[in-house]
Amino acid sequence: MTLPVPTLTPAFDVEVALGPLEDHLGTSAGHRRVVPILGGRVSGEVDAEVLPGGADWQLVRPDGTIEIDSRYSARTASGDLLLLHARGLRTGSPEVLARLGRGEDVDPALYSFRTTVSVETSAPALAHLQRSLFLASAQRLASAVHYRAYRVG
Repeated sequence: MTLPVPTLTPAFDVEVALGPLEDHLGTSAGHRRVVPILGGRVSGEVDAEVLPGGADWQLVRPDGTIEIDSRYSARTASGDLLLLHARGLRTGSPEVLARLGRGEDVDPALYSFRTTVSVETSAPALAHLQRSLFLASAQRLASAVHYRAYRVG
C-alpha cells in the first residue's frame, strides 16, 4: 500500500505584537517563561485582528530549545471570532539562540522555528479551518512573531 505524501499549501500569515517577557524561572515543569500577546493581524485565507490577552507559554529546555504553546483570539471584520493555538519548537545553535534572546533580528534560515496551528470557531463560514491541520514556519523579531501557516493536504 502506498500512502499519499502530504502537501503544503499557503493558507494565512500571522503577525503578533509581543509584550515584555515574564520569566517565571525554574518551576516543577522546567524553566518557564510567558510572553503576552498584545495584538496583531491574520491575513490571507482569513483576515482578522489579533486581540490582546493571549500569551505564549514557553518552556526552555537545558539545551536552549524553546517549547512553544501560544493561544490567542482574533476577530474578523464581520465580528466572527477565531481561537488560534500554536504549538512547536524554536531551536538553533547556542550563538543564534543568544542573539534571539537579546532581541536581535536574526535571519530565520539560521534557526528552526516551526509550529502546528489549530483553529477553533463558532462561525459557520470559517468552520472549514477547524477541519485542517496547519504547519507554520515562523520568525522571532525583537517585539513580534511572524509566521506563515500552510494547510497540510
